[in-house]
Amino acid sequence: MRIISYLSLVFIGFIFLNACKKVEQLPAVPHIDFTSFTIFDTTDILGNNSKGGRLKFHFEDGDGDLGLNAPTGGQTDSTNLFFTLFRKEGGVMLQAPDNDPLKPSSYRIPYMDRLGQNKILKGTISVTFLYLFYSPADTIRYDFYIKDRALNESNVVSTSEIVLSVNKIYR
Repeated sequence: MRIISYLSLVFIGFIFLNACKKVEQLPAVPHIDFTSFTIFDTTDILGNNSKGGRLKFHFEDGDGDLGLNAPTGGQTDSTNLFFTLFRKEGGVMLQAPDNDPLKPSSYRIPYMDRLGQNKILKGTISVTFLYLFYSPADTIRYDFYIKDRALNESNVVSTSEIVLSVNKIYR
């Protein structure tokens, strides 16, 4: 009986020690890290052969105010994921003009909220691109960042160089 009492006391002590963990804190400014970019063959909604790309990146936001609600009539800020396209020309990566057919528009990360005391948001976001017009020689790179609801901008990160004609995972 003494052993059971002793083990119960140790178990309860272990629970109390783990319950007293300090709440993790991160800055209110979001932080992102590039994970991968995958190129693959696909078809568009009309059945035409095309290339697809899938960007994956990790995010952290200390105050949990990432994502936007669906846009409403008077809302002016409806995007929070921004891209800059670079094309390799003559061995050098140059920023593509705004009218480049491979340039993606900005995207909207959906509203996220976390209940409870710890508001930190962490996770992975995946964005899919469709390339209808590309040449086998196209080599690109994206710089991108996110913005939270308080308009804090994350760090800017870059993908690796991506050869659109080669199906593979770029890290």
